[in-house]
Amino acid sequence: MGHSHNHSHAHGAANRTRLWIAIAIIGVFLLVQVVGAVLTGSLALLADAGHMSSDLIGLVVALIAAVVAARPATDRQTYGYRRAEVLGALVNGVILTVVAVTVAVSAVSRLIEGGAGEAHEVAGGGMLLVGVAGLVANVAAMLVLRGGAKDSINLRGAYLEVLGDLIGSVLVIAAAIVIVLTGFDAADPIASLGIALLIVPRAISLLRDVVHVLFESAPADTDVAEIREHLLGAPGVVAVHDVHVWQITSGQPVFSAHIEVEPEVFAAGRAGALLDELGGCLAAHFDVEHSTFQLEPAGRAGQEQGSHR
Repeated sequence: MGHSHNHSHAHGAANRTRLWIAIAIIGVFLLVQVVGAVLTGSLALLADAGHMSSDLIGLVVALIAAVVAARPATDRQTYGYRRAEVLGALVNGVILTVVAVTVAVSAVSRLIEGGAGEAHEVAGGGMLLVGVAGLVANVAAMLVLRGGAKDSINLRGAYLEVLGDLIGSVLVIAAAIVIVLTGFDAADPIASLGIALLIVPRAISLLRDVVHVLFESAPADTDVAEIREHLLGAPGVVAVHDVHVWQITSGQPVFSAHIEVEPEVFAAGRAGALLDELGGCLAAHFDVEHSTFQLEPAGRAGQEQGSHR
């Protein structure tokens, strides 16, 4: 467990460094993009700048959550503050949703104005240059964040936001090329609408993962029935019930169960060895770092109140 704690601490420090670098990259380019949107009159650039500003806010929230999550456990916060990462992801998901709705409304409004003969002129050349620069900045930020996105829901939220910006930059570039070659200024709000539509699925996916953690659902890749079968295979174990699997934050599952054992386990003083075996089984086969078992004599479940699973 000490090794796991040290590994988790080192991993958290690396994630915080990744977030600092990404914040610097996105912050610098956000200024470039806002200036570019004003000079070119591009709604797509402005939409992408709005999305990028939400990215910057999301990255700062993710960094704060990561710092808070690194605080040690206390007698009151017995699991520590690791769930702060989940709350950070929740904020990111809400920000993504708000940005998507705002961009979509603005794009539709400009398309309606264009249909009424009030088209907005867009400087396609400048829009193209800023779009290409944005693509480079987003690729750099994604490469920085990618290393921690698989293990941290907080970093995954930040990674998804930057991924959305990368796709947004591609749409900005495509719209700019269309405007430069054809003069079709409506390509700008159409690209903005595309950016909004691409943001929504990622926001929903992130919020769904947050809800699963907050409702203490079993991790998606965890087969509770398979875990139960592994535990029943241990010598002396006759039944397993009151099985619970949940996550403090993404990548940190917690397991508890009542284990009914044969009388010989207690008589021969094998309880400690069995607990070590069960814990080792979960750590080795299911990557469960924290597990708790209550050993009971066979038949004990019938004397307990409540349902047993």
